[in-house]
Amino acid sequence: MLIRRQSTRARRPRTHRPAHATAAVAVAAAAVLGLGACDAGGEAAPKGKAAAGPSVVAPGKPGEPAKTMSAQEAAKALPDGSPNGADFTYARMMIEHHGQALVMTELAPKRAESAKVKGLAERIAGAQGPEIAAMQGWLDNNGGKKHKGGHDHGAMPGMATDKQLAQLREAEGTDFDRLFLKLMITHHQGAIDMATEVLAQGNNVQVEEMATDVLAQQTAEIGRMRDM
Repeated sequence: MLIRRQSTRARRPRTHRPAHATAAVAVAAAAVLGLGACDAGGEAAPKGKAAAGPSVVAPGKPGEPAKTMSAQEAAKALPDGSPNGADFTYARMMIEHHGQALVMTELAPKRAESAKVKGLAERIAGAQGPEIAAMQGWLDNNGGKKHKGGHDHGAMPGMATDKQLAQLREAEGTDFDRLFLKLMITHHQGAIDMATEVLAQGNNVQVEEMATDVLAQQTAEIGRMRDM
């Protein structure tokens, strides 16, 4: 009967957890299997040890030390994927951040000279428009209206100033190309910084996936823009 119960647990679907929790899950699972092996042997453990249970070393989040706790404490400490403040802040700020990128890309068809710059602007708009919709959908589905935590839009990394946007609107030809690439590289780097931060501090799987996509895509685009 014991073997049958363990087999059933093995077939139970596994839920996705943020990367910082994976190691803790593996350690806790190993501790549980160890208890099962002792029970299968039919030998009763000393009362003191049975009451305390095995100790589990649970790795902390980035920058935090590991903690030693019981298997029961480790199970309770594992994140359940519920959005936290960092997740909501990231979604709201990235919607506005992407919005400014769309403002910049809208100028390229008429003001850019380089076909490569025009093509890049088109690809950026084609990617970030749907990403804005996805993040807004996530906010709507997760009660974003109830979590309106304040954030300073001016503190968002990589955002172009009003003066810089005015200069971009006035520029033409190769002058536009150079300024567009300069501002967009900085803009992309800001998005990467924000994505990196939420991957370390957030707790929701969907936000983690969106941030990972931003990280990969915009890192690649920075490389292309620097080559231009």
